[in-house]
Amino acid sequence: MLKTLVTMSLAAGIFTGTLGTALADEKPPVKIGWAAWSDAEFVTKLAAKLIKDELGQEVQLVQTDVAPLYQGVSRGDIDVMMMAWLPETHADYFAKVKDKVTTLGTVYDGAKLGWVVPAYVPQDAISSIEDLKKDDVKAKLKGRIDGIDPGAGLTRLSEKAVKDYALDDYKLQISSEAGMLTTVDRAIRKQDWFVATSWSPHWMFGKYELRYLADPKGSLGAAEHVDVLARKDFEVDNPKVAGFLSRMKLPIGDLEAAMFNAQETSYEKAVDQYITDHPDQVKTWVGDQEG
Repeated sequence: MLKTLVTMSLAAGIFTGTLGTALADEKPPVKIGWAAWSDAEFVTKLAAKLIKDELGQEVQLVQTDVAPLYQGVSRGDIDVMMMAWLPETHADYFAKVKDKVTTLGTVYDGAKLGWVVPAYVPQDAISSIEDLKKDDVKAKLKGRIDGIDPGAGLTRLSEKAVKDYALDDYKLQISSEAGMLTTVDRAIRKQDWFVATSWSPHWMFGKYELRYLADPKGSLGAAEHVDVLARKDFEVDNPKVAGFLSRMKLPIGDLEAAMFNAQETSYEKAVDQYITDHPDQVKTWVGDQEG
């Protein structure tokens, strides 16, 4: 009987030890925060699928506004965000947290902000933001600039542009990306004139013929890079995912094509298609996972 108890005790100890090791090896889900912008949604969902399928780790997506994203990463409530527009667009947000976060890398270069008009608006009528002061142009546009979210960096810079160009008779219509796009779609169907705040990369450039207005005062900034920010010590706690995210970089043309595909199908299908179409790119991002 004593021998049986000893054997059972040893077996239980071995089982407990094995279970303890397995549990110790299990990592909590990687929390990736994102705001409801088309580019952020695509790159975030692409990263999430690869982290799960290729690195074997669960992912929790946390959708919120831009300001809470920066706060969440700085406090450690969110592990990663993949949409830090720098050096201008998110300058205010980044300045408040820069000593509390780690930059893992740049997910794409050549991003830009600006105001757009439809291609059917004649160039000699509107080619620059300065042209919005013309009386006939102002009448055609009904003194309206279609904007996006109140907390967006693009909104802050657009408010600055309204002041810089003395567009006193214009109202920057604060809305959302979805609201702006609805207005753009409706206007294009009617061939109405409009000016809207926008950015690249965006799928709208694949669907509509649009052009940016010149910004001679530089109010809306120059070319931007979009970085991946992580909470402090994320690289230590999860070097595999941190390494993957530091290598993940998309050419902006590939990203815009994928975003347009997502609008025509779904983000899930577009992510699957991107992975299928870019095996070498994905292999570089994932790296050597042996051992």
